[in-house]
Amino acid sequence: MGLTKYKLGKLIEQCDNRNTDEGYTADDVRGISTGKEFIETKANMDGVSLTSYKIVKENEFAYVADTSRRGDKIAVAFNRNEGNILISSIYTVFYVSKPELLLSDYLFMFFNRSEFDRYSRFNSWGSARETFSWEDMCDMEVDLPPLSIQQKYVDIYNAMLANQQSYERGLEDLKLVCDAYIDDLRKKLSHRKLGSYISMCENKNDDLVYGIDAVRGVSIEKKFIDTKANMEGVSLKPYEIVNPNEFAYVTVTSRNGEKISLARNNSNEVYICSSSYIVFKVNDTRELLPEYLSMLFERSEFNRYSRFNSWGSARETFDWEEMCDVRIPVPDIEIQQDIVNIFEAYNTRKDINEKLKAQIKDICPILIKGSIEEARKTKEA
Repeated sequence: MGLTKYKLGKLIEQCDNRNTDEGYTADDVRGISTGKEFIETKANMDGVSLTSYKIVKENEFAYVADTSRRGDKIAVAFNRNEGNILISSIYTVFYVSKPELLLSDYLFMFFNRSEFDRYSRFNSWGSARETFSWEDMCDMEVDLPPLSIQQKYVDIYNAMLANQQSYERGLEDLKLVCDAYIDDLRKKLSHRKLGSYISMCENKNDDLVYGIDAVRGVSIEKKFIDTKANMEGVSLKPYEIVNPNEFAYVTVTSRNGEKISLARNNSNEVYICSSSYIVFKVNDTRELLPEYLSMLFERSEFNRYSRFNSWGSARETFDWEEMCDVRIPVPDIEIQQDIVNIFEAYNTRKDINEKLKAQIKDICPILIKGSIEEARKTKEA
């Protein structure tokens, strides 16, 4: 038996289970990313009634019909093994109604292709907001191999996924070690004011030594990023120079998702950033390692502290005086280095894990293509 063509609507059905009895809480709420994953919600859930929220059970899908401003991708995810979760009532939940014809994992592989992103964007309609409706989803035609061939390629996908998830669990164990180490230091050591160890840098790009390629912004993920600003006609003379192992941060903390935009230049290059940023450095690396300080800044406790100690009316800012007033544990330099080594190992493994996830996503179109070609050969034989 070869390929069989179906309208997707013949194989899937919507489901609309609501959290009417409030059996699930804000901890169960998820968003959906264009990376085809359920993610922690970015919405402020304070005071929000969850009775209208939809329940997504295991082996069910959900997607966001609105495809505008999503980088030409559609946000869709598959709840493989997260247990029951909640999503916004504006999202669409569905499941495979004909498992004897279509495997849920195979359908998710089908969604995990750039071809599907392009199809959903091309078939999105609207003026202010373009949407890929449920009717459009159901109208899509799919060529399905027999279930046995689907299963063969799903098994390949799941084997790769299991390897990546196993690696990820080890990654989290490493982070727990690092966090436990720091928490132990916080309890045992007296805390010292950060202002004793850092000083502000005010090196301007007066001579225009550094051009537009050196311009960087700062993200709430504690990284320097390529600037998103329109730099046409902008003078780079007042821009601040950020040397390797120096820090920069944005004092304004409003509307940043309860995080502060701060980064350490962990490269060997010199960056320049807006004069509105504050650039600073560690005075004596024999007393405090920049890498150790950077690790403290990346903790959620620092985000909360900087937000709590931000002041202002129209714009809340975490100014330099408040930064200097931060108290941190400062162990011996050898202990700092040990913690940094663990943290750097964690970051290296984290980068590898992201590459593994990208490889799994990239192989989905190859697996779908392979299954279709095998089904065609089977029919010819």
